[in-house]
Amino acid sequence: MTFKDTLIASLVPIFLGYGFVIAKPAMEHFPPILLMGLRFTFAASILIWWFPIPRGYLKQIFIASLIANTLQYSVTYTGLNLIDASAAVLLVQTEVPFGVLFAYFMLKEKPTIRSLIGITIAFVGVYILTGSPNLEGKFLGIFLTILGSAIWALGQVLVKPLSKEIAPLTLVAWLAVFSGPILIFLSSILDGNTINYIKYANFNSWAIAFYLGFFMQPITYGCFYYVLKNNPLYKVLPIVTMGIPLTGLLAAILVLGEKPTTELYFGGFIILIGVILIIYTKQKKSN
Repeated sequence: MTFKDTLIASLVPIFLGYGFVIAKPAMEHFPPILLMGLRFTFAASILIWWFPIPRGYLKQIFIASLIANTLQYSVTYTGLNLIDASAAVLLVQTEVPFGVLFAYFMLKEKPTIRSLIGITIAFVGVYILTGSPNLEGKFLGIFLTILGSAIWALGQVLVKPLSKEIAPLTLVAWLAVFSGPILIFLSSILDGNTINYIKYANFNSWAIAFYLGFFMQPITYGCFYYVLKNNPLYKVLPIVTMGIPLTGLLAAILVLGEKPTTELYFGGFIILIGVILIIYTKQKKSN
């Protein structure tokens, strides 16, 4: 990976980790699915005017948007709404071991022994982390956050071929075009009172929604798909995933005032060890 690509990729965890955490207080006024619907609608509203319709790829984009955006963000942010943000940013690191598993089943890439050890260690870390007193009785939130990580990994398998054919911001725009309205419609069914949520949300919640839609979504995924277009997924994931715990934990502690427990720190550390083993193996195989 070139220095330029590395620098661009490093922007992703900064915006993504911070945005992931600050979304939590906005969910006091917006249901998670509605907040994500607004996020993608805002992103689409400023991007589609500048990037042409990717004709010939709309079906593939629609399918990818259902998995990578609509389903994944519904599940992940519903999970985030139920647990502390500091725990959630560590649990989403399971995206990497899930990515290895999907590569095996969908792309027939056989994992090495080191990869299998890394996967095992990562999930041991998840087990330790879930023993944190802050997560007691919050099994559903834990399950949804981990399930969202698995769906994200699957979504990137679907997005990867598109990233080679479509310009990064064009891909961000048209994934959002499909996801935004579907998420808002889904929220109206599951949560109801969509108009009231929008009408009575406070200024801070709207400011967060604007940040997620107008800044974080275009910047993070524009950078991510740009780098993904030019580099293998396993080279991009280390920079993205390893940076999110740092920025996310700092935001949770400094912005939300959360106090992570010893179990959370230790479990998160074990997860990261497993992720490093997986990443190191993938890099060695490519040399």
